[in-house]
Amino acid sequence: MTAAWLFARHGQGARARALCEALVEENPKDGVAALAAAELMLADNDAESALKALRRTVCPRGMERAEALLETRALVALGLRDEGARRWRRYVNSTVSDRKWVK
Repeated sequence: MTAAWLFARHGQGARARALCEALVEENPKDGVAALAAAELMLADNDAESALKALRRTVCPRGMERAEALLETRALVALGLRDEGARRWRRYVNSTVSDRKWVK
């Protein structure tokens, strides 16, 4: 994952994506690799692949917000705005409700 992060941060998104996809192919349940792959796929306008990667993985504890955000972005990019809105709302409703900005 470190190599993929370095590639991505230095403008080599294709290499980063290839590494992340290889990690996900080896272990589809690797949530960190799947989230990174999904972000790179969305940057490449490949929302369908991003959504597939996200739905096959197990999101690591503490990364639920990233998963919800990426899945919402993928759904919206695929023209599924209502489903994307429901996905984001499900995340917001699952978080602590003492935040004043959550309505």
